[in-house]
Amino acid sequence: MSLSEWLLNYETVIRLGSFLGIFVIMASLETIFPRRKLTLSRWKRWLNNISLVVLNTILLRLVFPAAAVGFVIFTEQQQWGLFNYYQLPFVLTIMISIVILDLAIYLQHVMFHAVPVLWRLHRVHHADLDYDVTTGARFHPIEILLSMLVKFGVIGILGPPMVAVVLFEVILNGMAMFNHSNFYLPERLDRVLRLFVVTPDMHRVHHSVEDDETNSNFGFNLPWWDRLFATYKPQPDAGHKEMTIGIHHYRDPKLVDVLPGMLILPFVGKDGDYAINRRSWVKKDE
Repeated sequence: MSLSEWLLNYETVIRLGSFLGIFVIMASLETIFPRRKLTLSRWKRWLNNISLVVLNTILLRLVFPAAAVGFVIFTEQQQWGLFNYYQLPFVLTIMISIVILDLAIYLQHVMFHAVPVLWRLHRVHHADLDYDVTTGARFHPIEILLSMLVKFGVIGILGPPMVAVVLFEVILNGMAMFNHSNFYLPERLDRVLRLFVVTPDMHRVHHSVEDDETNSNFGFNLPWWDRLFATYKPQPDAGHKEMTIGIHHYRDPKLVDVLPGMLILPFVGKDGDYAINRRSWVKKDE
C-alpha cells in the first residue's frame, strides 16, 4: 500500500484522533491554568458549540465525501498544479505547500471580515461570548463549505502532495484549538512563541468587541502574515482579563450561544458599519 493510499484510507482516523487528543490536552490546561474567568456556563456553551462541530462534520462529509485528500488525487490524475509540473525535493514541497495553504487561510479570513455577506457568516464564530477551546471550531456550516472550496482552489493551483494537505489540516485544527484556548502562558514564553506560531494571547485580541482589535491578528497558524500585511496588534487596549469578547450588538445568549441561534445568526440584523480598514491603533501603538 502506497503512502497516498494509506492516507486516503486513514485520513478520517488521523484527523479525528488528533482532534480529540489536542482537545483533551487544551481543555485540561485551560481548566488548570485559566487565562480569564468565563462569564457563561461552560457545559452549556460546550454542548452547543460541539453540536455545531458535529453538524458541520456530517454536512461536509455529505457534500464533499472525499474532502481535500480526494481532491488531491483528482489534481494528480489531471496533472493540475505547479508541483505536478515542477519537481522539488519532497520535504521542501511539503513545507512550501503548508506555508502557502496557511497564507491562503489568512487571506480567506481577511475576506470574511471585509465582505459584508461573508462577515454575516463569520460573525457566528465571533459572537461567542466566551473564549475557549471550543470557540476554535465554532463556524457556520456555510462558512465551512466555502472554506473547503477555497482549499480546493489552492490545491488545484498548487498541486501539493497528499501528505502536505493532511498535515496542514491536522495542524490547522490543532492550532485553532490551541490559540483559541483559555490557557495562560507566561508573558516571556508567549513573547518567544508568537515569533513562530499564533498564541492564545495573540489571537484573543482578534475576538475583542472593539472593531480595530477584531480587524487584527487574522493568522491561525503562522504569525508572520499579520506582521507582513500590517494587521498585527500585540495586546488588547483593555488587557486580556478586562477585554470584552464577542460582538457589540449580539450579546443575547439565547441567540448567540444556542445551536438554533447560531444557525440563523447570519440572516438576522443589518450588515452595519464594519470597515476592515479601521485600524487607528497602528499609529497609536507605534
